[in-house]
Parts: sequence; C-alpha cells; structure tokens
Amino acid sequence: MYKTLPLVFLLISFLSACGGGEEEISKLDNPKLVAIAFFEAIYNEKDIEKAASVCSPKVSRLLLHYKTPQSIARHMFNMSFEKVTDIKPDDTGIKVRERFKDKAVVTVYVEGYYNESKRKDVKRLLLIQNDDGQWLIDEILKDPF
Repeated sequence: MYKTLPLVFLLISFLSACGGGEEEISKLDNPKLVAIAFFEAIYNEKDIEKAASVCSPKVSRLLLHYKTPQSIARHMFNMSFEKVTDIKPDDTGIKVRERFKDKAVVTVYVEGYYNESKRKDVKRLLLIQNDDGQWLIDEILKDPF
C-alpha cells in the first residue's frame, strides 16, 4: 500500500495540473479577448474546434468545412502565416471598437512571418452576444483598407 501512495499523489497532481489555470475561450466575457483567442486557436494552437466554439452556427459551419487551419487562413482571411508572433486588438485612443447593447466590432492586428519575411494584417470581426452573455463571432467584416 505504501508503495502505491506516492504514485497516487503523482497522478493526482498531474491531473490537476492539466485541468486548471487555462480559461476556456467560450467563457470569456470581453469581445476583444474572444477575438484574440479565436485567432490564437487558428494560427498558434491549430485547433479548429476551439475556434469554432466561439462562433455563431453559420461561421462555425464554415470553419469546420475547411478542415485545416491553413485552409481557413488562406480562404477565409487571405492571411497565410508560417508563424504568428503577435495578435492584438486595436487599443488606440480613437474608439475603433464600436460596442452596442449586444454587438461589437473588434479590429485585430495580426503580425507574423511567411517565407521568412515579416507580414502584418488587419481583420475586423462582428461579435454578437447570445442570451447566456457569451460573445460569438458572427461575421468576418470586409477589409477596412
């Protein structure tokens, strides 16, 4: 019995380390954080299901249709990156994110590398708030520039 006790403690500590600390993106209550987590899931984590979990049914269906993060990046965003180094919302002094009662427009800057050259891109997303208070990406807006 005493030989298995350290093994049980090791297993419990391992399991508790795996499950905690990281907040699910579906529970984020700020539209800016949801938008950043969405791009992180696609470009850095390469997890389509995670990205689709914060999308409206129509956008989620479209994401899952493309099957790979590279296809999503190429066809939906026209943004191919080998490595994304920075994803941030627009936080300038001008009120770029327009937020209404249950809708928000978030501008996101994505910076990374493709073929060893640095690339920057800007995307705007329309997010809606569902009845549970969860923000969902409802539309990828046209290029603002």
